[in-house]
Amino acid sequence: MADLSAQLQHQVIAARTDRRPLTIVGGNTKAFMGRSPVEEHTRLDLSGHTGILTYHPVELVLTARAGTRLTELEAALAEQNQMLSFEPPRFGPEATIGGTLACNQSGPGRPWWSSIRDQVLGIRMINGRGEHLHFGGQVMKNVAGYDVSRLQAGAMGTLGVMTEVSLKVLPKPAASRTLKLAVSADEAIGIMNRRALESRPLTAACWYQGHLYLRLSGALSAVEATLARWEGEVDDAGDAFWQQLRDQQLSLFDGEAPLWRFSVSPSAPLADLEGEWVLDWGGAQRWYRGEADKARMEAIAAAAGGQVSLYRGGDRQQEVMHALPPALQQLQLRLKEAFDPDHLFNPGRVYSWM
Repeated sequence: MADLSAQLQHQVIAARTDRRPLTIVGGNTKAFMGRSPVEEHTRLDLSGHTGILTYHPVELVLTARAGTRLTELEAALAEQNQMLSFEPPRFGPEATIGGTLACNQSGPGRPWWSSIRDQVLGIRMINGRGEHLHFGGQVMKNVAGYDVSRLQAGAMGTLGVMTEVSLKVLPKPAASRTLKLAVSADEAIGIMNRRALESRPLTAACWYQGHLYLRLSGALSAVEATLARWEGEVDDAGDAFWQQLRDQQLSLFDGEAPLWRFSVSPSAPLADLEGEWVLDWGGAQRWYRGEADKARMEAIAAAAGGQVSLYRGGDRQQEVMHALPPALQQLQLRLKEAFDPDHLFNPGRVYSWM
């Protein structure tokens, strides 16, 4: 447990004076995400900036330094039978809470248990002027104006250096079971959408390799009542499946061909693409592996009511995120100028123009 805030602040001020761009690094387990920089920049290492600062189990609130590993947080929560409800993926034991928020990473329960963006209450961060600022807090209510804490979700460090994160946590469910059913992808989309409308303890829904998986979590009586009503067999290996899906360890995630992530309407028909799919989040998050033209993929995503990104592989010195309309691009640039006027932090990581 160590507080490196003063050291980090000094490094940012020095980099601004020298006009040296910085690459923010924590556990470095998500280095594959976003664009690859054309040039190497100075590393700003947060891996030693660690420790749980406050944890109030009764109030379901936790604050930790940004470099704190997820494994440390989950161990502390487990002692109180609580959890990070957004089920953060981890791509190695070094995964940190700061990197998870910066990359907006949430697991299979996201539509039901919410995302990390929804669970963050406040942050401390160092902006591009070297100022150490505090936004939000440890309560549900926030002040008017920019919700700076939530702006960090998916910004990949381009708006500042997060030093602390305050989060809501939740009790673990009393029971959890997984139903498995052999269906086609199109059938699965229909079933997932119908099941999501029912007042049942559904907490995850995914189709993979010809099977639909439905996770039920909550009171034992509610879980057992739903098992008796819904079609499918109880999968004794269900917990292992959800962990593999969460940590992107299924076979689709392991390969050389580009991996695309679609965020679309859960009821949208499956795109006519040759290749393997994983349909997660009840059909709202769709993974596809295969060579494809980015403009075509964006058109497919737009027709399905959403966006697409080149998540892994491919040419990562080109744009990998879905193209923004001019108005949103200008808004992003204004935010960048407000928090990082000299473009010190992770330049070009999200978009080449930011």
